[in-house]
Amino acid sequence: MNNKQLKLADLAKLAGVSTSTVSRALNDNPLIKKETRDKLKQLAKQHNFSLNTAASRLRSQKTNVVAVIINFDSGTEQSINDPFLLKVVGEINLALNKQGLELLLSNSFMAGDDWANYFINSRRADGIIVVGQGKDPANIEAAANAGVPLVVWGDPKTPSNYPIVGSDNFVGGRLATEHLLAGGAKNIVFLGDPGHAEIGERYRGYLAALNTANARSQVVSIDITSRAAYHGINQLLVTQGLCFDGIMACSDMVALGAMKALKERYISIPNDVALVGFDDIAMADISHPSLSSIKQNTQRASVLLVEKLLAQLQGQSAESQVVEIELIYRQSSKG
Repeated sequence: MNNKQLKLADLAKLAGVSTSTVSRALNDNPLIKKETRDKLKQLAKQHNFSLNTAASRLRSQKTNVVAVIINFDSGTEQSINDPFLLKVVGEINLALNKQGLELLLSNSFMAGDDWANYFINSRRADGIIVVGQGKDPANIEAAANAGVPLVVWGDPKTPSNYPIVGSDNFVGGRLATEHLLAGGAKNIVFLGDPGHAEIGERYRGYLAALNTANARSQVVSIDITSRAAYHGINQLLVTQGLCFDGIMACSDMVALGAMKALKERYISIPNDVALVGFDDIAMADISHPSLSSIKQNTQRASVLLVEKLLAQLQGQSAESQVVEIELIYRQSSKG
């Protein structure tokens, strides 16, 4: 028999069992004895047979697929190439796979304005995990209001009608700034865009730390990229000279862009300018000098994101949750 044309009924005939038994066995249904499941799986493998999962999904009305949307702000140059986003998506994928679910990666530009129709009603996915709240949560709110099972990586203290999992960004911003102050910094620049939900909380933490110290603050509002940080610090140095001795960067990629600008002008890190990032990506440890950073527990967050989405898919409610953070002290700042 031509293996390419082998059907479920043909496999059942070869095995001497019913088609439903074969289907259940290949789907690892515990109603079928393990010995029988193993035997039928081996027979299917021998004949290059695989279930038509697409047809199975249509029958069950479930895709077993979760759409993961990278939520970019309009006009940003940030992309999926950002190492932190890659790290988060990779860990979400592992968490989904452990639950027998597949990941469909998309972004807010591709998905358009109506996420409910694009992903759920068109049967592309059963639910949505959004990475990043961004500046405008309108699309997220519209999807949640449409009843879409949805959970967001963002700032969990934000009031919302959907669950948010993420770090305590306020505390992270405060810790980073307090560390710079403890190292003797008196003029600290906040490098990032406070209009962004998560970054805005880091900025509030930065201000809270400065309010308890005799130090000056300055904001350089930029896009969340190393390129924007490089140009932002260069512009500040050109217009005002070395008017700062510390930088609290909203992300590690932003911090690395600032570091490049400082090093090109032979400004010593941390002697002239101390620097702390946020995210603790792998590059933070191998940069020169190595970068002090606020570490986010993205692995734990990814498990929680998937658990909260599964709860909604089963008709249960899910609440926002904060994951722990810690300051990782390296060469870019003074102890």
